[in-house]
Amino acid sequence: MRSGSSPEDPTILYGDPWLLVVLKPSGLLSQPGRGDHLQDSLITRLQRLRGEHHLVHRLDRDTSGVVLVARCLDSLRRCSALFAARRVNKLYEAEVEGQLHGRGRIDSRLARLDRDPPRYGDHPQGRPSTTLWRVRARQEDSTKLWLRPLTGRSHQLRAHLAGIGHPILGDPIYGEGSMTPLRLHARALGFQHPFTGRRLRVFTRQDDDNHAG
Repeated sequence: MRSGSSPEDPTILYGDPWLLVVLKPSGLLSQPGRGDHLQDSLITRLQRLRGEHHLVHRLDRDTSGVVLVARCLDSLRRCSALFAARRVNKLYEAEVEGQLHGRGRIDSRLARLDRDPPRYGDHPQGRPSTTLWRVRARQEDSTKLWLRPLTGRSHQLRAHLAGIGHPILGDPIYGEGSMTPLRLHARALGFQHPFTGRRLRVFTRQDDDNHAG
């Protein structure tokens, strides 16, 4: 199902009695930040419209794409357990600076190196993190990638790609930034439904058609 186009009415890609998968636009916080000017967020809009809802995971403010939301505390516990056990398949799409070929794997120990703005990078005392990447298409000065994070560290994809010399286009922290939005989109989530046992995959297409299957 899909909601209307009002900015106060988030786009719902999938919904059932236990959970929702929601499309978060670039520029919107997943949850409120510190300060009165950072109270507008995806979860506060959902709670205002639909009552009790809980974020299972988060996307950076500048990242768009699919977010899993629990409709009760029992659902939150079960969905969070899937993420903790790495039983959720996540697919992202990004466009990075420069030319990459084929596919690869990035392993590093990520830690926060700066606080304001928060910036992460490889550090001996960081937490292990792994990202798989595969070329989707090559442009004259950039490469479009499919990304599959096997772990879920803060800024993982942005830091990993910058770490190999190919920051994501539009990234104001790890790249040169630009007037265009960050070219990072959470394209799909796949997991076994924690209540029904059904295999669920929810994704978006480039033409903005939304699908669940």
